[in-house]
Amino acid sequence: MELYESKVGKVVFARLSGGEDLLESITQLADRAGVSAGFFFLIGTLEKANLGFFREGKYVTKEMVVPLEIASCSGNISIKEGKVFAHAHVVVSDERGNAFGGHVMPGCLVGITSELVLVEAKGINMLRRFDLKTKLFLLSVEKPRSKMKEKHSTLT
Repeated sequence: MELYESKVGKVVFARLSGGEDLLESITQLADRAGVSAGFFFLIGTLEKANLGFFREGKYVTKEMVVPLEIASCSGNISIKEGKVFAHAHVVVSDERGNAFGGHVMPGCLVGITSELVLVEAKGINMLRRFDLKTKLFLLSVEKPRSKMKEKHSTLT
């Protein structure tokens, strides 16, 4: 188990519009806000859900093209292969109250609206590194190196 503490940086509030790709919008908003480490939560609606389930080294997806309420959506922001990356899970419900959950995959489209709260984690680096055993980009959290230490280490 790894444990790191950070300070709360900026808190960003955003409203997503109908037809936007949920994952793409969260990623773009984090990048635009300059948040490369943090977490978020979101409520709203979807007109299309594309949920992933990790099985045997790959994601199997389930697509639902019906109006859905986002009962809960949460995730984190990190850096993957040099770019801002949003990782999210969601629970949605249909009009009968049936609930479905999974990994948010590209292709989840916002219905009427969705409301996002993004919280920056200051003083840590959150990175995704490929793990050969699981075939996943796993989260690695670390304290950033200080500029003084980096300068000093190059002199010795």
